[in-house]
Amino acid sequence: MITQLEKARAFKALHEKTGAFIIPNPWDLGSARLLLGMGFEALATTSGGFAHSLGRLDGATTLDETIEHCRLLCASTDLPVSADLENCFADEPEKAAATILRAAQAGVVGGSIEDYTRDPANPIYEFGLAVERVQAAAEAAHSLDFPFLLTARAENFLHGRDDLDDTIRRLQAFEAAGADVLYAPGLKTIEEVRLVTSALSKPLNVLAPFVKDATITQLADAGAKRISVGGALARAAISALVRAGLEMKNQGSFEWTKNLVSSGEVQKLLT
Repeated sequence: MITQLEKARAFKALHEKTGAFIIPNPWDLGSARLLLGMGFEALATTSGGFAHSLGRLDGATTLDETIEHCRLLCASTDLPVSADLENCFADEPEKAAATILRAAQAGVVGGSIEDYTRDPANPIYEFGLAVERVQAAAEAAHSLDFPFLLTARAENFLHGRDDLDDTIRRLQAFEAAGADVLYAPGLKTIEEVRLVTSALSKPLNVLAPFVKDATITQLADAGAKRISVGGALARAAISALVRAGLEMKNQGSFEWTKNLVSSGEVQKLLT
């Protein structure tokens, strides 16, 4: 098993090399091990996928559960893991910073803080508070004895605020506050990706499923550095289960068993 420092250095190097890289999002230990077997170089947790694995909706897990999930994933693989920490489970900057330190203690080498409040009536933190929270989280991340990459997320597009100018303004402020990676989930076109990356000097993470039909080459050409899929892999697995279950229940057939990955292929990926 390699050390957390070695993982952190490998993760940092991925953000510094030419081109973009895919960081897929496992939702449990098995999916993490399978993605390792496929040859991916880093992983990121997904709050939605993890919540669904517990039979809950996204946002319905606790800080303690999330930290334990991170610990188990990090212990299961030599790959660097970045944590989806939602709003760091706190409104106050100092408490958000404490969450970053707890995640680092669990073994992750990166993590995110977002400006979504978890309050549907007032979903986005006021600009000044949002920046203060990122600054506190960045100071905590950079106080560690290894290079922990803090990702700051501007959540406008996921919560009914279709405002690219404000999103860019927030990302620029988060960058100035010390974030290492910027992320605006919900960008929908290559041109939007290009506009955002041209306004920043630090790496941009792009949520690929929203940019319809885009390839990693196109996203890289637009300036994206890191490509993630959020909860989409977990939903793909759920979709397969739902379709298989409905076929058995409604049609009494088992066509879904055709073209399955063989147990031998699974064994190869897991070993």
